[in-house]
Amino acid sequence: MKKNKLGKSDILVSPIAFGAWAIGGWMWGGADRTDALDAIEASIDMGLTTIDTAPVYGFGRSEELVGKAIRGKRHNVEILTKYGLRWDTKEGEFHFSTFDNNGKSVNIHKYASSKSIIKECESSLRLLGTDYIDLYQIHWPDPTTPIEESMEAIQTLIDQGKIRAAGVSNYSAEQSVAASENIILACNQVPYSMLRRDIEAELLPWSIENNVSILAYSPLQRGLLTGKITPEYSFEKGDSRPQLPHFSADNIKKVNYFLDSIKPIAAEKSVSISQLVIAWTIAQPGISVALVGARNRKQVEENAGAAAINLSAEEITIITNNLNQLKLVV
Repeated sequence: MKKNKLGKSDILVSPIAFGAWAIGGWMWGGADRTDALDAIEASIDMGLTTIDTAPVYGFGRSEELVGKAIRGKRHNVEILTKYGLRWDTKEGEFHFSTFDNNGKSVNIHKYASSKSIIKECESSLRLLGTDYIDLYQIHWPDPTTPIEESMEAIQTLIDQGKIRAAGVSNYSAEQSVAASENIILACNQVPYSMLRRDIEAELLPWSIENNVSILAYSPLQRGLLTGKITPEYSFEKGDSRPQLPHFSADNIKKVNYFLDSIKPIAAEKSVSISQLVIAWTIAQPGISVALVGARNRKQVEENAGAAAINLSAEEITIITNNLNQLKLVV
């Protein structure tokens, strides 16, 4: 599978990455351990060698599962993980309250001080069972810590050989400028999908101009763009999606109407709607990677098939024109 260069770094990544949030179980209604390990192994075997995880995904569970799955295969994969969300301290800025995988109430804080970053990195290295991380990303901006302090700590880790490149996540264009003044910034991981295109106004043009790759997360809008979600869909206990604005009954109907309009293109190419949506996403200017979650081998096979789809300029235009007529209330 052809790989993309991550910004100014020397890291090559698969155009579709394995998003490891769901396998952590947290906010996704649980996850089966055996299926999760099989999914990661299948992803590697099919050429989707880039794996994106984070400590908060299952409060260490996701990183642990990734570490177990890549044992003996470390040289074949690119590990992307994060720092800056802590649930074991009250330092930093309060982010939100949630429950861990055991149902215990926890408070998440945005905290990216130098000492916190060093501590988190050591923990991630241990859970992942590796001595280096390919890309280390701040999970959310921490307004209580100067960006330069966070980036100086990251540079120290680069100098020590513990990480290969620096990334940010959920950063605005202004924050990206500040980060890039203190470190060689490889990429920015942000939400981007057919239903969420706000980065096209400012962040995406800046990123293209400055060779900062965009890693698009939630390209399927947490499953809404698969066409499998209906207004009557039954979500598992602990699944947070029913509370999200995109998942209102009216929005679901509108989205499915749009998906019906592009089914002829999917049918002509003998691909699923999900695969067509992912293919459109990675065909957009400046998008280097689409992060797509999977909980089992079948879902990985679906994701991998999207990387082989070639959309013509005319097909992209037709899809985008139909998309521009979709008006959601969010």
